[in-house]
Amino acid sequence: MDKYYTVEQVAELLTMHPKTIQRYIREGKLRASKVGKSWRVSGHDLSVFTENVGLTGQATLESAQDRINISCVVDILTDRTDEGIGIVNLLTAAMNCKPEKYGKSTMHTQYLEHESKVRVALWGQLPFMQEMLDLIAVVTGSSDEKTGGEIL
Repeated sequence: MDKYYTVEQVAELLTMHPKTIQRYIREGKLRASKVGKSWRVSGHDLSVFTENVGLTGQATLESAQDRINISCVVDILTDRTDEGIGIVNLLTAAMNCKPEKYGKSTMHTQYLEHESKVRVALWGQLPFMQEMLDLIAVVTGSSDEKTGGEIL
């Protein structure tokens, strides 16, 4: 008879957080069965999962870059309402045509008229954040070609 493990036991065996194990189950990376309100992973399915980790050298787990998410809030001071709305529209257009490689990245913008500024809240993986911050730097004139695009 095959032994069954709880999510917590699997997490302890693999030195991972239980929520990570639950995510792998939800994404279909780790096979499990629902018993009542909780999940159970058979010894066989756990072996298959760990063997896949060994074969690829990195777990059906994401690459390190995929595991890093960054959030930031950017306030952009503006002189005119139309300038602020233009910045919001441009950033929204960029988000609407973002490549799939940027995953589930998000952006929330608002124009705060009483403060004369645009507030941009970004969340996503490193490449997405770099791209959006570079775009903001270009749009606001905060980048300098001589410094390789760094924000001054």
